[in-house]
Amino acid sequence: MARAGLDKDPQDIAEMFDGVAKGYDRTNSVMTLGFDRRWREQTRRVLDAGPGEKVLDLAAGTAVSTIEHARSGAWCVAADFSQEMLRGGRSRAVPKVAADAFHLPFADDAFDAVTVSFGLRNMNDTVAALREMARVTRPGGRLVICEVSQPPAKILRWLYHNTVLRGLPLVTRPFSSNAEAYAYLAESMRDWHDQRTVAEMIAEAGWGEVEWLNLTFGVVALHRAVKP
Repeated sequence: MARAGLDKDPQDIAEMFDGVAKGYDRTNSVMTLGFDRRWREQTRRVLDAGPGEKVLDLAAGTAVSTIEHARSGAWCVAADFSQEMLRGGRSRAVPKVAADAFHLPFADDAFDAVTVSFGLRNMNDTVAALREMARVTRPGGRLVICEVSQPPAKILRWLYHNTVLRGLPLVTRPFSSNAEAYAYLAESMRDWHDQRTVAEMIAEAGWGEVEWLNLTFGVVALHRAVKP
């Protein structure tokens, strides 16, 4: 499977990420001009986990984001439906679980916090996935989503869509193990919702106190919420 489509069939998505697992972290850093490190750090700070807490890092890929959250002293588990991505992070000393975001293999109220970094837009039923995250989070627990977004300023949004995203597959081609997959990733970034729409989806899934913070001129946004 070279790439997935915007229908985001789960099997196609899993096969696509299996195909890009080799060299994924390096390609991601090239694609984001190194901003991915800063975004991970800001996500950790907003999640604000601490020692004794349990954190689920969903769509964790190679667990690079999980390691960042573990710096807080919390117990963190990486979950992803691409087994090759998880194998790609074998050197990172955190628990790893192959998991379907719509049927998580965890008990109700099992975690103090759930976080997803750049994985929510790959889930074909966003609200259903957010509801499943709420199921495994204790009352009063937190949700933090770090995801691409739409720059609020019209000129920046035009530049983002017509220069950055169009050039993305070309820039990543020399570094990626599956160049076609990055065409899908660029399309999914262009097609993804704005900040307010994502906030409304989070609220529809049963989360409360929803708010967001734009990063890097709104190219990326952090959404935070609390389970009532």
